[in-house]
This record gives sequence, structure tokens and C-alpha cells, in this order.
Amino acid sequence: MTTFIQLHLLTAYAPSNLNRDDLGRPKTAKMGNTDRLRISSQSLKRAWRTSDCFYQSLSDHIGTRSRRFARDWVYKPMIDNGISEKIAKESAIKIAGQFGKVKNEKSPKDPLTNLEIEQLVHISNYEQQAIKQLVDLLISEKREPTDNEVKLLRKDNNSIDIALFGRMLADSPAFNIEAACQVSHALGVSTVTIEDDFFTAVDDLNNNDVDAGSAHLGERGFASALFYTYVCISRDLLLENLNGDEVLVEKTLKALTESAAKVAPTGMQNSFASRAYTSYLLIEKGSQQPRSLAIAYFNPIRSQDLVNDAITRLEEQRDKFDKVYGQCADSRYVLNSETGEGALSAALDFVAQK
Repeated sequence: MTTFIQLHLLTAYAPSNLNRDDLGRPKTAKMGNTDRLRISSQSLKRAWRTSDCFYQSLSDHIGTRSRRFARDWVYKPMIDNGISEKIAKESAIKIAGQFGKVKNEKSPKDPLTNLEIEQLVHISNYEQQAIKQLVDLLISEKREPTDNEVKLLRKDNNSIDIALFGRMLADSPAFNIEAACQVSHALGVSTVTIEDDFFTAVDDLNNNDVDAGSAHLGERGFASALFYTYVCISRDLLLENLNGDEVLVEKTLKALTESAAKVAPTGMQNSFASRAYTSYLLIEKGSQQPRSLAIAYFNPIRSQDLVNDAITRLEEQRDKFDKVYGQCADSRYVLNSETGEGALSAALDFVAQK
């Protein structure tokens, strides 16, 4: 039986614009026929996997997501070590082609555009090491790689971000990795109205006698919400993706949980400083079929005590599911900053245990 770990988080962000749409305004979604503030799962996952919480204990097990890696890891070091431009370019194209389709177009502004691949690809730590070793060899022998040497993709994986969030290679499906972690879009539990911040910037060297006006005018949208976020992890698939390394699985689960509880997306933080810790965290473990508790908020909360009422609704919805479906988890742990229940260190120990 597959063991699932489910995280349910309630996190309140002050007025901010953490995750923008194509117009630069905060992202929203319709839920329960009302507008809710939204932070996309892509934004959350990037914030978590690039955070200090991940790097402090797992820096040797983090991959890189890029489409220009051949420029920086192949072409540049070869040129810097005196290899001819022709050999460096051909080497970069051959290596890049193993990870995705190489761009065909050429840009007059950037002559190295065709060393990139069409789509972002996650490259594991093992694969980065293999690329570096090959490039060092090519530099020492002043040549291009052979067709066999550029087969750098690895089935073995020790990169936690790839193990958690997966990898899809359209041209090399044998090296795809199924994500062990599913992350919902964070959605506000109450109705939202997006406001506009009109701002000006003043030139410090203005002479008020001549020019007392503004040097810049602008506006940006912002809003505030208490967000519900749901994370579901297949512990067994995570263990498989990390080649059966139980110690690394435990470290990964701790790092992910701490990041989800403490790390905010970076969008416009310099303007709003909207950093927040999770107010409520429910961790569930068991072999039962996972389920989100988002239905607790289809009817938006309209009370003055938003946080405590959101916690009450979440726990009531959990109990409702338990009543009609049977116990939906084998064990649970609650961290509640409103009541002082639980502690982050204990929550991290709980999430890592089998």
C-alpha cells in the first residue's frame, strides 16, 4: 500500500502582489462564485526549492532547471580555456541536444541563442557532474564529444527537486521522472477585491524652484488574503525516485515541510515585505486515498476572526470526511500558532517518520 503524506496549510499574507498575471496584477480564481486571491503552484514550488531551507541541508542534492545550460556549462568554459569557437559551439549543441530540441533560430542580438534548447529542463546533480567531467575531458583533448559520450542522461537520481516535482523529456521519455509531490494553487478563503497602489518617485536632484514635479508615476495592484494550500506526497514514489535512500527521503520531507510553512514567494517583496509563517498546519499520513479539504472554503468566510474561523472550518471538514468515509488518515499532527499547539521541530520529526 502506498503511503501518502498530506499537508494542509493556512497562511495569511499582508497586502502584496506575490504572484502576478499577464497584466501585472495579483492572480485570482473563481471559487464558490466569488473571486479569490491565488498564488500558483508553480510560484510556490519555485520559492520552496530555491529557498535556504532546501539548501542548508541538501545543497549536494539539488538539480538545476534551465534551457541555457549548454552555454554556461559547455561553451563558456571551453572558450575560457582556449578551445576554438567552432569546437565549443558544436560541443554545446551536441550536449544540449541530449536534453531537448535545440533552437533553430538565430538572433542578431545574441549569436549564442541556438545553443539553447526550446524548453526548460530539470538536470539532476548526477547529470551536472557528468557534463562537467565530459567538458573537462574535451578541453584537455581539444576536441568535440563522440555520439556515445554525449549520452549524459541518467536514470539514477539524487536531486530532491526532480524527485519531488518530476521531469518530462519529450524526446527521451525513458528518462522521465514522475512527480512524487502534488501542490495545489493557494487560494484565499474569503472574497477578494484587488486595489491599486498609485505611487510616484522623486528625483533627489530636482530643484524645487524649477521642477517640483515627480520623476516617475506608476501603479500596481495588490491584495491581502488568508490562503489554503494543499500538498500531497507519495512517500513510496519519493523513495523510489531517490534510489531507495531513506535518509535522503527524511531530509527531503523535512525541507519541503519547513519551506511550505515558512517561505513566501518573492514577487514584489521589496515593495510590500509580505513575508509570513503558516498559522495552521495539519499533517496527515496513511495509505488512504488522499483528498483536499478545499471544499471547506467554497462558501467564503465573511467573519471578523478570519484565521480562527478558517481553522474551525478545516477541522470540521476533516471530521465530516472521517464520518462518512471512515478514518482518512492513520496519524495526524497539528501545529496551530493561534492556540500555541504543536511545534515546528516536532512537526518535522513527524513528517519524516515512516
